Amino acid sequence: QVQLVESGGGLVQAGGSLRLSCAASGRIFSPYAMGWFRQAPGKEREFVARITWNGAFTLYADSVKGRFTISRDNAKNTVYLQMNSLKPEDTAVYYCAAKYSAYGQYDSWGQGTQVTVSS
Repeated sequence: QVQLVESGGGLVQAGGSLRLSCAASGRIFSPYAMGWFRQAPGKEREFVARITWNGAFTLYADSVKGRFTISRDNAKNTVYLQMNSLKPEDTAVYYCAAKYSAYGQYDSWGQGTQVTVSS
């Protein structure tokens, strides 16, 4: 069983930055890809960014492209989300997730970390 633990959330003013981390522990960790998702109050969970575990491919939601950067450290079993130029509409609970095949679903999820951006 893989456990994913997010950290790094908090309160920041608009225009500021935060870096989220997601550390994996448990059985040998070798996902196909890691993703970040977010869910704002009253809204459905939405995709934010994804990175293949070999680092070859990244994908971003249009709403964060150019402001957020996803990266990973295989040695630490950790994926990061650097968030710059934050906007109030980025306020949400951010979740990391792992998928183990290219066409499979995200099977492992973290508990989430709150990001609040004040105007």
